[in-house]
Amino acid sequence: MTTTPAGAQDHIVAFIDIGTNSVRLLVVRFNPNHSFSTLTKKKQQVRLGEGEFENEELLPEAIDRAVVVCKTFVDLARTFGCEEFVAVATSATREAANQNELLSRLRREAHLDVRVISGREEARLIYLGVASGITLSERQALFIDIGGGSTELIVGNKQEYLYLESLKLGSIRLTNQYFPPSDTGPVSHDRYKKLQHHVRNQIVHVVQKIKSEKTDSAIGSSGTIINLAAIANRTLHQNSGLSNGTLTHRDLKKVIEMLCALPVTQRRNVPGMNPERADIIIAGAAIIDTLMKDLGLASITTTTRGLQDGLLADYLSRMDEFPLFGELSPRQHSVLQLGRSCGINEAHARTVTMLALGLFDSAKKQKLHAFGERERELLESATFLHDIGSFISYTNHHAHSYYIISNAELLGFDDKEIAIMANIARFHRKKMPRKNRPEMLDLEPAERGMVRILSMFLRLAESLDRSHAALVQRVRFIRVEKEAVHLEVVARGNCQLELWGVEGERTAFFKIFSKHLVLELRRKELEPAV
Repeated sequence: MTTTPAGAQDHIVAFIDIGTNSVRLLVVRFNPNHSFSTLTKKKQQVRLGEGEFENEELLPEAIDRAVVVCKTFVDLARTFGCEEFVAVATSATREAANQNELLSRLRREAHLDVRVISGREEARLIYLGVASGITLSERQALFIDIGGGSTELIVGNKQEYLYLESLKLGSIRLTNQYFPPSDTGPVSHDRYKKLQHHVRNQIVHVVQKIKSEKTDSAIGSSGTIINLAAIANRTLHQNSGLSNGTLTHRDLKKVIEMLCALPVTQRRNVPGMNPERADIIIAGAAIIDTLMKDLGLASITTTTRGLQDGLLADYLSRMDEFPLFGELSPRQHSVLQLGRSCGINEAHARTVTMLALGLFDSAKKQKLHAFGERERELLESATFLHDIGSFISYTNHHAHSYYIISNAELLGFDDKEIAIMANIARFHRKKMPRKNRPEMLDLEPAERGMVRILSMFLRLAESLDRSHAALVQRVRFIRVEKEAVHLEVVARGNCQLELWGVEGERTAFFKIFSKHLVLELRRKELEPAV
């Protein structure tokens, strides 16, 4: 794979995933500062595998649809200045006897070279795409992706996959086998049982293997699982969104019973249903239903990430310009990526982060708070991003920081954690947070208290690098008395601006800790030039 030459300018790459049901486009700009930006994402249903799986040939009209969509996506990518295309095709193409007809037309008409990948390679890319966007910690998870023509099952942890499997099971494939085009009515109990029996025969050899791996959780990607979770939330819980993104087996069975009782025309109107999936949703549901039952899965956490994200993750792992990608957690990587995309002053951000964590750790040692690793990480991430609002304007940049962090796609963080980080950054300057501030209303009382304390550490750390010269080498709380807290500052050179900044935070410090802040300065001699 071609990588960006050292010292190059922006490099734009398009990733295209030609699936059995849909074609997806992702256009990404790789920036010289080792960040990347998503320029556009598109998805178009083409039903490439429609009518294919019995005679193993792509239908001419399906090829036509795929070529038209791919050409449109290539043209769109070129409007962004795209210089490189990474395109793969999956189940429908790899099983088609006439795949060369599709590949030749894509090369000739869309000027697109497409790599047909194996089922195991598809599973590997899905693992990369999902695992790079979630926090697994020490857990071992089962990844499930139900496509139009195949189902991929992966067992892995945060470092590596341990087991890859690709099964010839998919929502379109199963629909083609059990539902003629004219059969659009309700699905009988016996018909559904036949679907389950077919699925069970296909998965029997992998169930025991997966059970032996002793996974801690299950994560489901693909449109089928996401759509079923949306239907469950809308119809069973009157929730307008995906809520916590979890699909329970109990809810799934209720959704299946409801969908089977309806003809396709009425299925399209079910709340949460993607109308384009109404004719294939029951076949897809039978796959996940049987997997959950046979594997003993009570619930599945859903994710929108998948193969396309895996293509990007795989590309990044091969680039010399992104040396830290494989070393960072998804949370760390998304924070670094957001900061660099907005052009933060990274040296200042790292200095303030180091100082803020020194304050957090020493304050815990002195029993000024009882927070743990989660709160420490939220402070670290918020501090690194605290000046990100300068990307919009320096004036009121703290408010802009709040807006950017609140609306960013910070992978691995949940909505509440993002809100906490956004508020910590929001109150790193100007007024201190109050419980009746609009930004704080969605937080619980304990979380508001957390924001007040953590933003105080950030305010002190920001003051201690006021000149952006990294004059303060170390900071820590060294002693707590009845009415005072002693703060030791080790600095080099003239750091008067920093000292004035800390003086300005004494009143706010007293309001939070009910103690006066006493500053103890330690001078560190400048090292002689070599």
